[in-house]
Order: sequence, then structure tokens, then C-alpha cells
Amino acid sequence: MRTGLEDARGAREAAGGISKPLPGRLFVDHRGSGRPDPEDPTGDMGLNAEMRWEAMAREGYLTPVGLFFVRNHAPTPRVDPLRWRLRVEGPGVRRALELGYEDLLRMSGVSLVRALECAGNGRAFFAGERGRPAPGTQWRLGAVGVAEWTGVPLREVLLRAGLRREAREVMLEGLDACRMRRPLPLEKALEEDTLLAYGMNGEPLPPDHGYPLRAVVPGWAAVASVKWLGRIYVSDVPLLSPWNTARYVLTGGPFGEGRLPVGPQVPKSALELPWPARLPSGRHVITGRSWSPSAGIRHVKYSLDGRSWRPAQLFGPNIPRAWARWRFVWEASPGRYRIRVRATDAAGNTQPDKATPNELGYLYGAVVGHPVTVEP
Repeated sequence: MRTGLEDARGAREAAGGISKPLPGRLFVDHRGSGRPDPEDPTGDMGLNAEMRWEAMAREGYLTPVGLFFVRNHAPTPRVDPLRWRLRVEGPGVRRALELGYEDLLRMSGVSLVRALECAGNGRAFFAGERGRPAPGTQWRLGAVGVAEWTGVPLREVLLRAGLRREAREVMLEGLDACRMRRPLPLEKALEEDTLLAYGMNGEPLPPDHGYPLRAVVPGWAAVASVKWLGRIYVSDVPLLSPWNTARYVLTGGPFGEGRLPVGPQVPKSALELPWPARLPSGRHVITGRSWSPSAGIRHVKYSLDGRSWRPAQLFGPNIPRAWARWRFVWEASPGRYRIRVRATDAAGNTQPDKATPNELGYLYGAVVGHPVTVEP
């Protein structure tokens, strides 16, 4: 794997650019011009790019970097890896550490295939259930992707700093303009697949995805997978930030006035078709993907009428905390349809007909009716 530090020129080139989407395959929403919204306590400057599912129909198991969704809370920073340092400190460790990029590359690295998914993925569909849109980016289902992440387990760095028995939470802090930061429970930070990643699909991280270093916290909403890491603070008390008190919290509906920080994701499914889709009548092989935060996918069913359900065929890898691919053959007659897909994971979790309502529109996991018009 290229390190990005083979020479100073290559490192500076890697730090200087913005990763480019494949042409015509990303919906990009740049809300604002590098100035935070005064009404938003997180300082969100809203740089978002949603994967188009129809593009994934032509791809393999992994999401190409140019298609991978982008959710940044501030403009992409330019970080010089030759000067960059990762600080590990706080009352939860015995000694403070300062690591450079080359220090991390010299540690024993691992590569894992895992999904990352925005907490708001599917938010647009809450509007149909609650009669009004939830605030925030109106993602459909394209704020998700699966990549091969290469890096060092976070636990290895924490152990090198000497965890104290009193250690409780781990705050990951980025180097972007709003200093994005969010705490993890120590137990989650120590899981073997929680990574400090410097590689994505066999290449150095692109700038939009956190170069030179990001966290990858599988199974949890991607807000926990902080980009452009510069500091890890280990506490002996609970930690607070705007991203676990004001935003990325479950409030309203069954949660009442409480503010429960968003953690694990929920199972979902998506068809690899445009939204809405138009197809000629005749035989079609319809493909899609389903994923779950904790287990592989056991089975997937689809419905053309919302009443009768048939099994789709799983094929290819079915990696826990990544996704499974599936397909079914459709002899399509002219008309208008809403194709519904429901996944059940190996732990028995099944997508519901309705999502759990919450004021900020997080963790939408209900079955979605994908509009398809079949023309004569």
C-alpha cells in the first residue's frame, strides 16, 4: 500500500487536493461558503455528497472512493503529514503520547472491510411518516458506503499510552475548522475493529475522507468516525460535546424531551436504481444491497405490491458490519410500482414498516417504497 510519505513531494501533493467524485455520480450539497450557521451550535458548514445507488449497480462489493458519500461539518482541511501529530492524553492514560504519521505506519496495521453510514441516512423518508421534513440534509439512502480500511486498532494506541483503571470515555477530536469531536465509551473504543485508519481501498485516505488519519467505528453512526484526527482525550468521567448533546441525539417521539446520543445504526436496504426509476417492459435483473450494524444478512425479501413477499437471491460476500448483495428477476409489465425490500440479519433483526420517530430524523430503517414506472 502507498503510504503517502514515500517522499516529501508525494506527501504534500496528497495533502493539497480535494478528492474528486466520479463524473455525474454524486449529488453534492455545499450549504454555505465556509462560514458556520449562527443558528447551529455545532458550527456546521454543511459539505455533503450522496452516493447514487444506480452507479453501484456497475460496481463490485466495495464502494469506489469517487462514489463514497461525504459528510463534513466544515470545509475539508489541508493537513501536511510531515508536520501533523496525533496527541493522546488525559487523566485516563498514564502517559501522554505524540505520534507522527510515520510512527503509525510502523505499527502493526490491519485491513478490514466495513460500512460507514451517516446517522441521517434515510432522513428524507421521515417526511412521509410525520407529515413534515425533519431538519437537516434530506438524504435518501445514499449516505452509506463500504470500503476496505487500513490502519491501526485504536486499542493499540490507547494501550501504548497506558490505560488507567479509571478510564471511562475517549474523545476523538478532528482538525477541521469546527474541531469536530465526539466521545466513545471505552468499551467501544477497545473493540478490535475500531480503527485509526490511514488507508481506504488500498490507497491513502483522500482529503475529503480524513487524510491523514480518521477513526472508523463500525456499526455506529459515522459521526463517531471522526476525520482529520489530531487529538485523543481519555477521560475518567463522562464527556460532552455539541455532537452528543445538541446534535446527533434522539429526541422527541418516544424519546420525549430526552437527548439520547445516537450510537448503533439500524438495518437497511436499497435498490440499485435511479430515484425515481423508469424501465422498459420486459425481463430485468434488479439488484440491491442490505446491511446491518452488528451481523451479516440472513435473508432479503421483496414486494411489488406491498402485500405479497418473495425471496431475493443473496450473492457474493456477506460480511458482518458491511453489507450483502442480492438480486431478483422481474418480468415487468407496464404500470407504476413501488418496490419494497425488507432485510433480516443473522441476529433476527428485521426492517419494520415504520421507523422510530424522532425530531432530528436519525436512524431511519423502515422499508422504503422505491418508485418505478414501467413503460410499454
